[in-house]
Amino acid sequence: MFRVGIQLLIIFLSSILLCVAYNIFLIPNQILSGGVTGIAMILGHVFPLNTGTMIFLLNLPIFILGYFKLGKKFIFYSIFSVAITTIFMQYIPVYSITSNLLLASVFGGVLGGTAVGLIFRSSGSTGGFDIISLIIRKKRDIPVGALGFLLNGAVITISGFIFGWEKALYTIIFIYATGRLIDLVHTSQLKLTLTIISSKADNIKQELLPHLKRGMTIWEAKGAFTQEKKGVIMMVITRYELSDVKEFIRKIDPNAFINITQTVEVVGVFRRE
Repeated sequence: MFRVGIQLLIIFLSSILLCVAYNIFLIPNQILSGGVTGIAMILGHVFPLNTGTMIFLLNLPIFILGYFKLGKKFIFYSIFSVAITTIFMQYIPVYSITSNLLLASVFGGVLGGTAVGLIFRSSGSTGGFDIISLIIRKKRDIPVGALGFLLNGAVITISGFIFGWEKALYTIIFIYATGRLIDLVHTSQLKLTLTIISSKADNIKQELLPHLKRGMTIWEAKGAFTQEKKGVIMMVITRYELSDVKEFIRKIDPNAFINITQTVEVVGVFRRE
């Protein structure tokens, strides 16, 4: 329950940070976000509708798709994030602190990308193209930020026709900055290979399997100096799972030897969600 509480708190604060990026940097300067949020902003500029409310309504069919493809917990966290964004976008004033479109694009992208990356790391999303990107990434090992950038071409084109092509170019800068920050903060596309040497390898295996649902290979070894028999566990995990794995191992065997190397590519079965 403590971990769930921390995740929800991070999602809550990150969603507010995302609202700040929208209402302080983007909306006053008519710079669009990507995906569903960008579409909601377009509708908000054309019709007298609150952008936050439109974000929630447009996300409903995507939430239904994500429920079947990504699971209940993920969708609950995502709905929570979108709900917080919807509420606070109505209370945080739309106020521009800079009229420089380049500064607004870059700083909006830094704040927005950091917020979305933290939400991803807390097992949630901001809905829209984020959910679509994660569904695609289950099949293809593509960084979420880069994939989101590719999916936003249509929104950029529409913004060019409505607000002018100069604004569309600044939208590209914002989306690119957001994507880069997402991939820096949310690092699940980075893989690590762990080699764990311990006299309690079987106990470690029994602790890790139900929590991580990762495959692993175990073989017997013998210390060259001590001649003590030990077990060796080899497994591949994502970067953000590392802290949990080390905690589980220390709980079973504080003296376990762990070698961690970055993995360039995984070929074969690997659970990507």
